[in-house]
Amino acid sequence: MRITYQNQQKQTALITGAASGIGYELAHLFARDSYNLVLVDKNGQKLSEIAEEFPKKFGIYVIKIVKDLSISTAPEEIFTDLQQASIKVDVLVNNAGFGTYGLFNETNLTAEMEMLQVNLVSLTHLTKLFLKDMVNQGNGKILNVASTAAFQPGPLMAVYSATKTYILFFSEALANELKDTGVTVTVLCPGPTESDFHKITGMADSELLKNKKMMSAESVAKIGYAGLFASTAVVIPGVKNKILAELVRFTPRKLVAEVVRSIHEGKIK
Repeated sequence: MRITYQNQQKQTALITGAASGIGYELAHLFARDSYNLVLVDKNGQKLSEIAEEFPKKFGIYVIKIVKDLSISTAPEEIFTDLQQASIKVDVLVNNAGFGTYGLFNETNLTAEMEMLQVNLVSLTHLTKLFLKDMVNQGNGKILNVASTAAFQPGPLMAVYSATKTYILFFSEALANELKDTGVTVTVLCPGPTESDFHKITGMADSELLKNKKMMSAESVAKIGYAGLFASTAVVIPGVKNKILAELVRFTPRKLVAEVVRSIHEGKIK
């Protein structure tokens, strides 16, 4: 893929999973603040629409990279393309991710292996690749999108919850390691959010989510964006979500797992 990029005066944000939901809303916020964008998603049609709209509206450049992050070579390919085009990434947003729903012994193994690749491996790989230049230059920001599921075991979403716990702890560890380097790491942990995520997991019609009021992707993105630029290590949107994340620290873990399963089954609303 050949990339051309004419305006290097503005800073650049790379956002994965940028075609919809929180990723799209974050892209909108960066564009509003005059960041050039590198947008990664497997939905090429939606990326093309954004790449046409945002430059006209905000006076920025948008590079669209159509990649499936469940393919192991994707992160290296993205990094190489940008290096060859001499594009410096000032902000990395690892937003791409998905989940599965159901008993682990009944869910689809292929889907879960792809989930691990997207949620964990690609996130880690992209962070490794872009972080080195940020540290060498003495500035940069990384935003990793986890979930309130990161704070407890998640029966019926066992693999997904585990991936989000990894992202939380990985991000907190990096934030500590990078003190005094000029590079900051923020992890965003939203609760249930209005997006296509629940359709993909198969939870959209579950008792848990029927008629449930969720935070909008726009609201979550705004809170995460503010936390990123405040250099906040962990951002949990919503007072209720913050309280629940703290409560599990003082509750026996076996009980936490039982409660979470009841929530996922829609018995507790």
